[in-house]
Amino acid sequence: MLRAGIIGYGTLGKSISELIESGHAGDVALQALLVRTPLGPLGNPPSQCTVTTNEDVFFNQDLDIIIEAAGHHALQLYGEKALSSGSNLVILSVGALANIDFYESLQAAATKYNKQMIIPSAAIAGLDRIAAGVLGEIDEITLITRKPTKSWYGTIAEEKVDLETIKDPFCIFNGNARNAAKLFPENVNVSAALSLAGIGFEETKVQVYVDPTIQMNTHTITAKGFFGQMEITIQNKPFKQNPKSSPIVAMSVAKVLQNLTTPVVIGL
Repeated sequence: MLRAGIIGYGTLGKSISELIESGHAGDVALQALLVRTPLGPLGNPPSQCTVTTNEDVFFNQDLDIIIEAAGHHALQLYGEKALSSGSNLVILSVGALANIDFYESLQAAATKYNKQMIIPSAAIAGLDRIAAGVLGEIDEITLITRKPTKSWYGTIAEEKVDLETIKDPFCIFNGNARNAAKLFPENVNVSAALSLAGIGFEETKVQVYVDPTIQMNTHTITAKGFFGQMEITIQNKPFKQNPKSSPIVAMSVAKVLQNLTTPVVIGL
């Protein structure tokens, strides 16, 4: 049985915890949660799980795998410590890896401690095909992300468009994945994952739209290369509590955990 820990107990952390507790993540036990503030009586943490605000307590739980579900800053704070503690690390705040120095330092730590940084498909599909296709030559990869107005409150999008009055789709970014990940850290971790799987942050083209005409977070990926070409569109139902993300992200983490404990693995 894998001993798992989660950094963060917001919408994503709770959803991942519930999937583990319900058995949907395979032969995994949730041993510890690292939280920013103590959980109140309504926090409803899993039974037999150490919940702590103390990082030393958390990292001394002899965990096999740690899931980062707390944002870019948390990954920067705890990523290397997770690997050095002897755990593999599942990364959800993939946009933080757009910082080359940080990415290389995590890679070095993973190599030093013989552990893995695991990046789930999360909000998109097709990473398996992109990662395989790059073994040949890929000419171009483009990501178009569209999210409804409610997904953009509290982001830089509020500086670019009036979210209260917008009626038509509006492009708030057109550039490469490195700049997209920096400007929209919570909204386009997708572009970072796609870049790492494919041709890199500089060469991956990204367009980002505020779209008041849709209800679901939508990502369209096109790629062309030696393998042929692909176009795939994903429409993710957003969390009611946090419309910047989607339940499929937590499900993707559960599938990663399941893959680590099952005798048959599909889709890698």
